[in-house]
Parts: sequence; structure tokens; C-alpha cells
Amino acid sequence: MNRLILGCGYLGRRVAASYLKSGVEVTGTVRSRLSAAKLEELGVVPVIVDLDRRPLQDIPLSGSSLFYFIPPPAMGNSDSRAANMVQAFRRQGSPRRVIYLSTTGVYGDCGGAWVDESRVPAPAVPRALRRWDAEQVLRAWSHENGCELVVLRVAGFYGPGKLPLERLRRQLPMVCEEEAPFSNRIHIDDLVTVCLAAMERGQSGEVYNVSDGHPTTMTDYFDRLADIAGLARPPRISLHEAGQKLSPGMLSYMQESRRLRNGKMLEGLGVHLQYPDLQSGLSACFPIA
Repeated sequence: MNRLILGCGYLGRRVAASYLKSGVEVTGTVRSRLSAAKLEELGVVPVIVDLDRRPLQDIPLSGSSLFYFIPPPAMGNSDSRAANMVQAFRRQGSPRRVIYLSTTGVYGDCGGAWVDESRVPAPAVPRALRRWDAEQVLRAWSHENGCELVVLRVAGFYGPGKLPLERLRRQLPMVCEEEAPFSNRIHIDDLVTVCLAAMERGQSGEVYNVSDGHPTTMTDYFDRLADIAGLARPPRISLHEAGQKLSPGMLSYMQESRRLRNGKMLEGLGVHLQYPDLQSGLSACFPIA
């Protein structure tokens, strides 16, 4: 059965490579000819699609096993791209199963509490509201058609080529450790494993938190990365100063604190993490020559 990856970028190419090694055909959507050429080099069948345009061109949707990795638009509180895709499902034929990549941001600020999937979502910032809207749109489609949907609420993922090294080089400040909120992460290789397991073993209608289960602070993350990369640790500022000195995007992360439980992911999907904590995951991003 063909695997279809909507938004075949940093994560999607890695998921595709795993399937291709097993001889499974993969189709991936991208927005540019340059990205399409990169997929062809990997052996992925490329389709150029712009989800901001309606109607969408034909995509091999019907009966597919589909990974939805496309982010929402950059503005607003809703996800028009998810709505456009559901319209395409109705017009072109629905996939057999959809794995939707959501965010743990839908839980909102939890005051540092431990959070599992029973927590009632309370998204507060626009980036989380857009993901929550997409979850609702896809869930309504699933109920309407009886098609399978699995939602992965994913913590911040990192890996080779996706590390904030330039921020460290620029010596941009970070909130002091004692005031920094909790944050959660997952190494890209483990995220790929979770995505594959969700497609094969995830229960339709279920939500799974995806993280390494060992939350730390954002400050700890930058300090550990700096140490491993041989760079200076970022200068410290107070949480009060952060309002004037951090970017709006970084500031939004500083305003929420939660610690994710990942037991349902580990047990329900039968996943064994290769990098169960930040130290092991970051070290793997800098292999010894």
C-alpha cells in the first residue's frame, strides 16, 4: 500500500527513507520544484501541491496511508490548509488512515504540571490554536466517514541540521534557569520511529503525547547544546526582561510550562526510544569523526 506524506520535508524525508529501505513505495508532496527534485533523488514520487490554493490538484489520496506533516498557515487561529485537505478528501477519495502531527502546545500553560492525554486542551497562543483547529477539522471528517485518524501531539523535535546553533553563536540571551519554564523534546530519529508505529499500531481516534519523557527547561537545552557544540552558553536575563529582549516566538514558549508523560506512546505504540533523554540525543547530533 502506498504511503503518502503531505509535507515531505525534514521529518517526512526521514519517514520516507525508512519505508523505501523496506521496499515500500512513497509519494511526497512539496511546494517547489527544487524540493521535488530532492525527493526524486531519494526515490520518493514527488507531487507539487499548494494547500493555500483551491481546488487542490489531484493527489493519490483514496485508500492511502497518509502522514499529514503540513504546518498551518503562519497567521490566524484556524488552519485553512486542513480544511482544504478535507475538501480534497471528499472530492478525490479519502485515505484509509491519517497520522496527524499536532503539537503539545494545545494543552496551554499547565504551570509545570505533569500532563497526559486525558488533560483537557486549553490552547492560548495562535500557533497552538491553529493546530487545535486542525485536530477538530480532521476529527470531524473521521467521524463523518469512519476513516481512521491518529493524532500525535509532538514536543519540540531536534536533530542534525535542526539545532539553534546560530542563536548560540549570536549570543542571544536566555531566561535564567530558576525562572525558566519546563519544556519537552524528542530526537528526530525517535519521532520517525513513533510515526511509523502510529501508522501500523496506533488506535484510531486516539491521541498520543510524543516526547522523550525527561523534560528540562529551555535554558538547560541551550546550555547542553552549547557545551556539546563547543560554544559559549547564552547570557542570562530575568523573565521580566524577556518581554523586551526575546523574539515574540521565543517569548511565547517562555509563557507556558508543562511536563509530558509519554507512557501511552511507549506502551500503546510499542516504541523503544533510542534517545530517552536530552544528553544522549544531543550527543548523537555530533558524531565523533
